[in-house]
Amino acid sequence: MGLKNFNIIATAALMASFYACSSDVNGANENEITSSSSSYVTPNSLGETPLSSTITETSSNYSSSESTNNSSSKIASSSNAEPMSSSETVSSSSANNASSNAESSSSSSTMTSSSSEPSSSSSELALDSNLLWADEFNGTTINNANWSFEIGNSGWGNNEWEYYTDRAENAYIKDGILHIRAIKENFETASYTSARMITKGKFSFVYGTIEARIALPVGKGIWPAFWMLGDNIDEVSWPACGEIDIIEAINDESVVYGTHHWAHDGAHANYGNSTRDYYGTSYPMDISEFHTYKMTWDKNAIAMYVDDFKYQEIAIAEAGDMDTFHKKFFFILNVAVAGTWPGFEVDDTQFPTEMLVDYIRVYKNTSN
Repeated sequence: MGLKNFNIIATAALMASFYACSSDVNGANENEITSSSSSYVTPNSLGETPLSSTITETSSNYSSSESTNNSSSKIASSSNAEPMSSSETVSSSSANNASSNAESSSSSSTMTSSSSEPSSSSSELALDSNLLWADEFNGTTINNANWSFEIGNSGWGNNEWEYYTDRAENAYIKDGILHIRAIKENFETASYTSARMITKGKFSFVYGTIEARIALPVGKGIWPAFWMLGDNIDEVSWPACGEIDIIEAINDESVVYGTHHWAHDGAHANYGNSTRDYYGTSYPMDISEFHTYKMTWDKNAIAMYVDDFKYQEIAIAEAGDMDTFHKKFFFILNVAVAGTWPGFEVDDTQFPTEMLVDYIRVYKNTSN
């Protein structure tokens, strides 16, 4: 069940990017936990294009908390990222829905969505020897052993408008659900507030299966995300640290994007897909309802699923650029308001609006 090689033509472009940093972890063992840091970049929405798609690359002059315009050059890079056959579909262990991954590289098909139900109790999880890390958000307060907050309104490299806070108004737990709430209000120098939570310095890992049950906000100018950054960002900067966008959504599209970012010859490269069109298949869904999202990650590939529908995959076995994805990454949850990707038209009638997270679980791989 190997992935076929293919060439991705990389075109040069200017692009605003990033923020923040972390500590390098060399020669990380599988499923090993360590501490780390954070950053961000505007994803380039390659989402809907198949294997022959172009990849935008931007030279990586990095400035913390500032977007950078960079000179570009046209290059060609080689990568392995063809969708696996449908027989390689990974089933979500907690998704109670009738849809299955019906991907095909040639035929077009459409799947209907259904919200997924949580399946495992805390006691069952405690007995699962493959469980590496989890946050069930069952307490009354956010677990400081798992999460910290990034604070401010620097624009976060994407010209975002919100001010991220650590207030209970913007991030709180109620009835076993984490709420990340964006609010229309005048706060400090911003007109909106929200929250950005990270596991930097508290949990990071390499290889495993991530499962999360999440409901996303939908509205003009809104940009929720569940994503990851490489531990070594403080040392090597972005994009050399790597970025894995497990879930991103913008505006009122009700489409989920999955994207990978890395460095190629000192420039930014990315590759992504979406639920709108994954090699001839699609998954119409209401992202404001709960769905079960999954990412599988081993030495050969990283793949992303929603309710068992695969919407992104990239091969990482090839030496060189893909070395980035064989090191430890940490989690980020945030809801941005406006920005370079969603644009700057914001519907203020939607506020307050929330991303809801039932749980996040990380399982060790039993084999690679």
